[in-house]
Amino acid sequence: MKSAVLLSPVILAFAATAQQVFVPTSGPTPRPQCKCAKANEAHYSYKPFSYTLTDTVRYATSVPAPTATTTYGPASNIATTLVPSLSYTTWGKWNPSATVQDNDANDPFGKAAWTGLWQHANPPNFTETAIYSTTVSPTPVATSELVLPPRDYFGPTDCYNFPANFSFGVSSSASQIEGATADEGKSPSLMDILVRDSRPKAYITNEHYYLYKQDIERVAAMGVKYFSFSIAWTRILPFALPGTPVNQEGIDHYNDVINFILEKGMVPSVTLLHFDTPLQFYGSNVTTAADKPEIGYVNGAYQNETFPDAFVHYAKVAMAHYADRVPVWYTFNEPLLYTQNAKSVHNVIKSHARVYHWYKEELKGTGRISLKFNNNFGVPRNPNSPADVYAADHFNSIQLGPFCNPIYLGKDYPESFKKTFPDYVPLSEEDLKYIGGTADFLGIDPYTATVVAPPVANSSDSVLECARNSSSTFRPYCVNQTSVNVYGWDIGYRSQSYVYITPTYLRSYLNYLYNTWRTPIAITEFGFPVFAESKKELPDQLFDSPRSIYYLSFMSEVLKSIWEDGVEVIAAYAWAFSDNWEFGDYDAQFGLQVVNRTTQQRYFKKSFFDLVDFVRARGV
Repeated sequence: MKSAVLLSPVILAFAATAQQVFVPTSGPTPRPQCKCAKANEAHYSYKPFSYTLTDTVRYATSVPAPTATTTYGPASNIATTLVPSLSYTTWGKWNPSATVQDNDANDPFGKAAWTGLWQHANPPNFTETAIYSTTVSPTPVATSELVLPPRDYFGPTDCYNFPANFSFGVSSSASQIEGATADEGKSPSLMDILVRDSRPKAYITNEHYYLYKQDIERVAAMGVKYFSFSIAWTRILPFALPGTPVNQEGIDHYNDVINFILEKGMVPSVTLLHFDTPLQFYGSNVTTAADKPEIGYVNGAYQNETFPDAFVHYAKVAMAHYADRVPVWYTFNEPLLYTQNAKSVHNVIKSHARVYHWYKEELKGTGRISLKFNNNFGVPRNPNSPADVYAADHFNSIQLGPFCNPIYLGKDYPESFKKTFPDYVPLSEEDLKYIGGTADFLGIDPYTATVVAPPVANSSDSVLECARNSSSTFRPYCVNQTSVNVYGWDIGYRSQSYVYITPTYLRSYLNYLYNTWRTPIAITEFGFPVFAESKKELPDQLFDSPRSIYYLSFMSEVLKSIWEDGVEVIAAYAWAFSDNWEFGDYDAQFGLQVVNRTTQQRYFKKSFFDLVDFVRARGV
């Protein structure tokens, strides 16, 4: 029997609740909110004129100063005893033009060896035009910068509030904002050589490494409670592997970052690996980092046999130093995107589980742990077509299922994954018992949706044929992806290479996640780059109404998911608190602040005020 007819209960349930079903109608849009009878004739009259319209001046409200200190684990002097044989050192700064040779060549982890890492990486066009070389003291944000902009004429009209303890914050990642690429002992990572493939990078990025106090000061002044950032593995362990020295300057830096976040009344949220894999896992030939993956977009080296032990050790070192003050941890950011092959998936979920067990059982940490997943949610091109619904289910399950089935349900990989990658690493019952239940919630970065159909129209069999054919052009997901619906309309607003503003599909997405993996959902990133924003004059970049529309419609759908669908959404973190390096350029500006690339000055955008005002007005 054709698979298009014999659908699984999951597919049937998904089809039954799909929200993008097309309902034929005629005539203009109804206005059910208009209860009064419409007058047939207007009445006109002359009146004395006066300038009566005025602006109401409102100001952003800063996060209040903390009144108490909460701890989530033992202090670092106690916690570090759980990670034996730690040694600490410093390496300073790499100068590719240095004429004096390091004199410790016999030390396998000395300055000469550290310099050798950079020489091996040989980052292209490495130049330093940074303004700062030491931490900049913060200055209070002027009241004049905190005046709310004029409201858009149309806006949300809901009457919902966010539940108690809903977490709202902003996100960032080390390689995209820190700069100081080869300063204070940091060694090279994938992000320092990824730029070889015609992707430019200014190695100073936003100079956040030295400007973090001012950045945190500005976010706190806007009234944001949670500050999510990532730690650079190669700043903590420049030689990456267990048994190698810890970088004291790296430890001190992130200690200061966390302490200043707390000092400003905010809450730190930490990601351990946000794409910046140490180069050691690529071996002697760093060009393998550019190898085309079987599954993701970039070779993250998770499949390396030394990766799991090294990652777990790094996580222990970071947690041992910071877990007393950090309540939320993410082990991996969007692991699918940097998954080389099926072995990579196995190493990610096993490594994550090992970190979870160590944190909960040995460190006795009381915070929460998860991962941040990506998934351009697949919606069936025609929700009334069983073949399209089947393709959407296949697409979504093969992206999230390999990670989420074992971690949240203690269940095996989905059949879609196993049929497509027969070299997957089998999970035993013992494995599933160990991995199952090792995340406290599901973190998701739901930027956009994609319209899905089978490779051959109306043929579910074509999905399975692709899965069996390793040379199919539709692999690895074995579906046809577009950005237009069955009537030919784009489902959102195109910005660069993606279609955004798809909140219509967000509720369906959140329902899918919550009812499939049955765990609370945290939106760990969501954001929107206005088309050609970088080409606009500063006032036009700041008055970014399209981004406001994105954020407010997105959050409105979150509220509907909570109150109308019963989906437990516990957090939302906007990407990003400032424009940054988007893995190839600075033109895709996702930020809530504009950054002047010459002076490093920051400017609040209208959307930042609008988004904060929206959540504050609804109880956050």
